[in-house]
Amino acid sequence: MPGRFQLRFQYWVLAALFVIILALTAGFLFTVFGRFQSMIEENARERFSLVAEQSIAATTTLIDEAVRIVGSRTGDARSLAPAEMLPELVGSLAVSSDIYGQYFGLPGNGFVQAIAVRSDPRLLAALQAPAATWFALRRIAPGGVQAHWQFLDRNRRLLAERLADNDYRATERPWFTAAMATPGPVATAPYRFASTGELGLTLAQALPDGSAVFGLDIKLSRLRDFLAAQPLSENAAILLLDGDRRIIAGSLRGSLYQGGEIAALSRLDQLAEPTLQALAGRGDLSGAKLVELPQAGELRNFVVVGKLTEAFAGARFTVVALAPASDFSAPIERARSDVMAVSLALMVILVPLALLGSRRVVQALAVLARNSERLKRLDFTTEPQRPQSVLYEINALGDAQLVMQQSIRERTEALDLAQQKLRSLVGSGLMMSREKDRNALLRHILNSAQEISHCAAATLFLKTEHDTLRFALRTASDDLQDFEVPLHDPVSGAPMSGYVSSYVALNNTTVIIDDVYRETRFDLSGTMRFSEQTGLRTVSMLTIPLSPRTGEVIGVLQLMNALDPRSGEIVPFAPEIVSFVEALAAQSAVTLENVNLLEAQKELMDSLIRLIAGAIDAKSAYTGGHCERVPQLAMMLAEAACAVDSGPLADFRFASEEEWREFRIGAWLHDCGKVTTPEYVVDKATKLETIYNRIHEVRTRFEVLLRDAEIERLQAIHERGLAPAEADAALAARRAQLLDDFAFVAEANIGGEFMAPEKIERIRRIAGETWWRNFDDRLGLSQDEQRRRSGEAENPLPVRENLLADKSWHVVPREADNPALQHGWSMTVPENLYNFGEVYNLGIGRGTLTEEERFKINEHIIQTILMLEQLPLPKSLRRVPEYAGTHHETMTGSGYPRRLSAEQLSIPSRIMAVADIFEALTASDRPYKPMKTLSESIRILSFFKKDRHIDPVIFDLFLSSGVYRAYAERFLKPEQIDEVDIAAYLG
Repeated sequence: MPGRFQLRFQYWVLAALFVIILALTAGFLFTVFGRFQSMIEENARERFSLVAEQSIAATTTLIDEAVRIVGSRTGDARSLAPAEMLPELVGSLAVSSDIYGQYFGLPGNGFVQAIAVRSDPRLLAALQAPAATWFALRRIAPGGVQAHWQFLDRNRRLLAERLADNDYRATERPWFTAAMATPGPVATAPYRFASTGELGLTLAQALPDGSAVFGLDIKLSRLRDFLAAQPLSENAAILLLDGDRRIIAGSLRGSLYQGGEIAALSRLDQLAEPTLQALAGRGDLSGAKLVELPQAGELRNFVVVGKLTEAFAGARFTVVALAPASDFSAPIERARSDVMAVSLALMVILVPLALLGSRRVVQALAVLARNSERLKRLDFTTEPQRPQSVLYEINALGDAQLVMQQSIRERTEALDLAQQKLRSLVGSGLMMSREKDRNALLRHILNSAQEISHCAAATLFLKTEHDTLRFALRTASDDLQDFEVPLHDPVSGAPMSGYVSSYVALNNTTVIIDDVYRETRFDLSGTMRFSEQTGLRTVSMLTIPLSPRTGEVIGVLQLMNALDPRSGEIVPFAPEIVSFVEALAAQSAVTLENVNLLEAQKELMDSLIRLIAGAIDAKSAYTGGHCERVPQLAMMLAEAACAVDSGPLADFRFASEEEWREFRIGAWLHDCGKVTTPEYVVDKATKLETIYNRIHEVRTRFEVLLRDAEIERLQAIHERGLAPAEADAALAARRAQLLDDFAFVAEANIGGEFMAPEKIERIRRIAGETWWRNFDDRLGLSQDEQRRRSGEAENPLPVRENLLADKSWHVVPREADNPALQHGWSMTVPENLYNFGEVYNLGIGRGTLTEEERFKINEHIIQTILMLEQLPLPKSLRRVPEYAGTHHETMTGSGYPRRLSAEQLSIPSRIMAVADIFEALTASDRPYKPMKTLSESIRILSFFKKDRHIDPVIFDLFLSSGVYRAYAERFLKPEQIDEVDIAAYLG
C-alpha cells in the first residue's frame, strides 16, 4: 500500500539475524542473571529469615519466661496470702534483670508490690528511696487511704520505711480489669514505665478463685540490644513491631536511611524515614518477598522478611528485616559485561555469512513479489511468472499463485455482485422507510425485487379481506385484467394449496421452481396462460411471502425468469439471490404493514373528527352544518393562497400532504369546544329565554293584573257604589295599558340591533307594577335553586311583588377556576357565570344575550384550545390547536381568547377567521336570523376588513380568486346567490 514502510528480503535477513542475536543475548542474560538474581534473593531471604527467627525466639523466650512466672505465682497464691509472698517476689526480682516489678491486686483496691530498684537514680528519685535501695515494697490494705513503703538493700535488709498518701486504684487498672475478664494470662500493649521511661509491658492473671490478680512488669530493653547485635548487610534495617505496628525496638545500618534514631512506640506511618514509612502501606508483612520501596527520591528493590509471633497472653509481635537488593548484586554486574562482549563478537562473524547466503533467495523472491503486486492490483491480464529456485517452498508458492489468481478473479466478481445487491437492498429499505404513498411503495417493492434478482418480470399479490390474493401490480406492460386467487375453497373451506401463490401465502414459505414445464407439485396452468397472453415464456419462478413481524402473510411476491448476468439466458434462481430477495420481502412487508396501519389510523382519526363535528352541528339547529362547511371554505381559500406567487402571500405554501392534513383537521375541530356550551345559551332566541321562554311567565303576570282590574271593577260597583259606566271606563283604560305594556315587553324580548335608552327606562317603569303572590315560590325547587336562595329572607304570604324583577337568586356566581386567568389569556371575564334577572335581560342593548351568556358562548374557543392541547398530538399535528383556536382573533389584537396581534397570527389562522365569519353570514339554516344574500354577506364582511377584524389580504384574495362564488354555488341556496361588485371592496 502506498506510504507503507517496505524492506527488501536481504535487509530483512540481516535485521532478523541482528534480532536473533539480540534475543539470544537477552534470553541468556535473562535466564542466567535471573537465576543469579533469584539465588541472591533466596540467599538474602534465608539470611534475613534466620535473623528474624532468632529475634522472634528472643522475644518469645522473654515473654514465655514472664508467662511462666505469672502462672507459677498464681498457683502459689492458692495456699499463701499475697502479702506473705513478698519474699518470693523479691527473690525472683534478684534472679531476673528483665523484671521491673511484681504485684498482687486485691478487691477493694488492696495492693502488694515488689519493685527492682537496683539503685537506679530515676527510681530512687521517683520513690524517694535511700541511695542503697535495691528493692522497694509497697502494701495498700483493701480500702486503705495510705501506702506503706519499705526499702531494702541488695542483701534485703531494711533501709527505711514510710507511709504515703494512696491514690493508686488497682481495680481500675487495665491489667486488673483485663485479667478478671479473661481466663489465663493477659498482656497489655507495650508502654513506657512512668518512673524510668523504659519500654515494657505488663502480664497479669487472676487467681482461680478470683480473690486477687497477679501482675508482672517486664522490660523490653534487652530486645533492642539483641536486634543491634544481629549480623546483617551493610544497609540493612531490623524492626520489632507490636500488633499495632508500633516500633518496640530497631536497628538501622549504614548511611542509607534518613531520619535519625527510631523513637520507641512510633508508628511506621509516623516515621520521617521514607523507606520505613512506605512499609506502613503494605498489608501482610509476614514471609519473605522482594518489594519496591522509595529511597533517595526513587523506587528501589528491597528484600523484606517478616516473622510473626504467636499470641502470648494476647500480645503479638512482628520482626521485620529489610535491605536493598543491591547489597547482594555485585557478582551479577561482572557477569553482564562478559556476556555483552561475547554477543558483539558473534554479530561481527555472522553478518557477512548471512549476506552471502541470502542473495540467491532474493532473486526468486523478487519474481514472487512482482506476481504479488499484480495480484494486489487485481491485474489478471497476464499469468504470473514461475520462480526458479532450489528451495521447495518458493516453487510451491509460485504454483499456488496460479491457482490463487483464478480463484480471486471468480470470487471478486461474485463479491462485486453481492455488494451491488446489498447496496440495492439497503437503498430500497431506506427508500421504503421514507415513502408514504402506498401505490408508489408497491411499485418500488416490485422494481427493487426485479433489480436485485435480475429477472425478466415480477408480480405482486396482496391479501384481501375476502381471503383472496389480488393480482395488484406487475412490471410487464400488458392488457391483463386484475384477478384474485382464492386461498380457500368457497364451498368446503379447504386450503387451495394447488396454486403456487396460495400455497406460499397459506404456509408462509418460499417456493423455488427451476422449470415451470417440469413442475409437478403445483397447478401452473395460470402461469401457462399468462405466458401465452403476454408472450413471456416463464421458465424459472421464485415466489416469496410478504410477512411482517406479526407473522401473518399480507401478500406474495412472484418473480419470473432469472437471467444470467453475462449471457442474458434464463437460469434458475440461485440460493444467494433468494436470500437477498427474502430480505427485501421482509423489509417490504414491515413497511407495507406500517403504511397500512398508518392509513387506518389516519382514517379512524378523520372519521372521529368528522363525527365530533357532526355531533356539534346536530346539537343545535342554530349552528347546523357550520362545522362541516367551515373546513370546506377554509380549504378552498388555502388552496387559493398557495397558488399566489406574488405579494404578501408569495412565500406561503403547505409543503406536504401532512401540512394540508394538519390544517384540515384544525378546521374541522375549530368549534369542538362547543360540546361544553349549554344548548339554551346557543339557542337563545329571546332575551328571557333560558331552558324555556319566560315571556309566558311574564304574560301570566299581566293576565293576573288584568284579572285584578276586572275584580276591582266589580268591587267598585257593588261595594263602593261606583257607576258602572265609570267603572267600565277605568277597566278599559287599565286593560289598554296592560296590553300595551305587555306588547312592549314582548317586543323587547325579541331583541334587535339596538335598544334605545328610553325603551330601557320604560322596562324599568313597567317593572314597578306589582302583583300579589299567594303561593310559596320555594316549593318544587332543585337543590341548586334552593342553595342560591338559602340566604334570602322568607316573606309571609300573600306578598306583593314587582311585575318584573332582578332577584338575588337570578344570579349564578362564577367558580374560582377561571380557565382564561389560569392560562394567562387576556380576556374580560364577567363577574358572574349567569344572570337571569328579568329587567337585566330585557334591557339587553343588542341581540338576546347577556354579557355572561355571550362570554359562555365565546368560551367555547377556550375549551377548544384546552381540549386540543391536552391531546398527545404527533409532531405533524402540533399546530392543530393554533389553527382551531385563533379564528376569533383580530388583526388589531382585540379578539379572544388571547388578544393576539397581527404579527402573532399565521396565514392559516387568518384564513380560518374569514371562513368562520363568512359561513355564519351566509348560513340559511339559522332560526334566529333570516338568511342573507351573497352580496349582503360580502358587504358585511367588508366592514370586518375595514375595522381590521380580518386580514385585508385574505379578504381581497377571497374575492379576487373567486372562492366566494365557488363556495356560494356549492352551499348557498339559489335565491341567495346574486351579483357582487367585488371591485368596490378590493384594495
